[in-house]
Amino acid sequence: MITTEIKPPYLIFFAEKKELKFVKTGIGLFEWRRDLCVGQLGIDGGHLEIELPQMSIKEAHAAGVKSLIIGTTSIGGGLPAQWMDTFIEAANIGMDIVGGLHEQLNDAPDLKKAADKSGAKLIDIRVPPKNIPVGTGKKRSGKRVLMVGTDCAVGKKYTALALERDMLKAGMDVDFRASGQTGIIIAGKGIPIDAVVVDFISGAAEILSPDNADNHYDIIEGQGGIFHPGYSAVSLGLLIGSQPGAFVVCHKAGRQNIGGWDDFPLPSIQQVIDRTTELGKQVNPEIKCVGISVNTEDLSDEERAPYLENLSKKYGLPCIDPIKDGTDAIIANLV
Repeated sequence: MITTEIKPPYLIFFAEKKELKFVKTGIGLFEWRRDLCVGQLGIDGGHLEIELPQMSIKEAHAAGVKSLIIGTTSIGGGLPAQWMDTFIEAANIGMDIVGGLHEQLNDAPDLKKAADKSGAKLIDIRVPPKNIPVGTGKKRSGKRVLMVGTDCAVGKKYTALALERDMLKAGMDVDFRASGQTGIIIAGKGIPIDAVVVDFISGAAEILSPDNADNHYDIIEGQGGIFHPGYSAVSLGLLIGSQPGAFVVCHKAGRQNIGGWDDFPLPSIQQVIDRTTELGKQVNPEIKCVGISVNTEDLSDEERAPYLENLSKKYGLPCIDPIKDGTDAIIANLV
């Protein structure tokens, strides 16, 4: 598994972005590692309305910042030219730069030159470990809970992190297993599953959640969606390699179509439960759904409680918003 040393404290780079939906890496880091974040840096008027002051590279350096975290992305996952002056300025003064883009920081010649001269590290998160084996399908010890989604960006990572937090509070033996760049930045370790050659995805998932004590839980961050026309392959590989005994369906209230694929209606929660169970039984006959996690940010306070209650009655499962309700109801269904 990749273990990434990211030196705190952090300055989060949001570029020219102003809307939260484009910066989930930076927002995720802020939400879950707020104590390590000192400031934010925008360019061309970019600034987010969160409780982090806007800082220049010089101001952040004076405040003791050790790492500049790229908290946003670009179309196609490249490194836009307009970002490079900021990155080179940071590298010149010895500040590490951490990114999860498809285009690697270490492949930018001028940036690499600046980092080599100052001793700064260019940390590319979206690089899987070498020599990942093909999946074996062999039964492993320990317990595994996988987050699956009706779509992308419905709360799989936040649900997994909330489960880990609440299980630790309850004194349980548990680890969050990161499978995407944001989760890896938050956890400091993991495997970027979407960067693994497809033949080796299930093998990577086996490495991500290895043999463990019988009472140990791995809470595995999901990727994509098993019905997604673009990303179902990574979802299937992660499911087979994870061998989960339990899974949580993650959903966003009000969403009707798969995001960015408007011709594809969103699958129902029941369809996701049925397909995940059917496919997952190939490697773990005991697999079952233990709860439903819903992002209810678009519902009013008056709508939220009856919405979740109706889902719970319909599916016979605990239904929660992990940010507003916590995850204790799902944990109770695990043990």
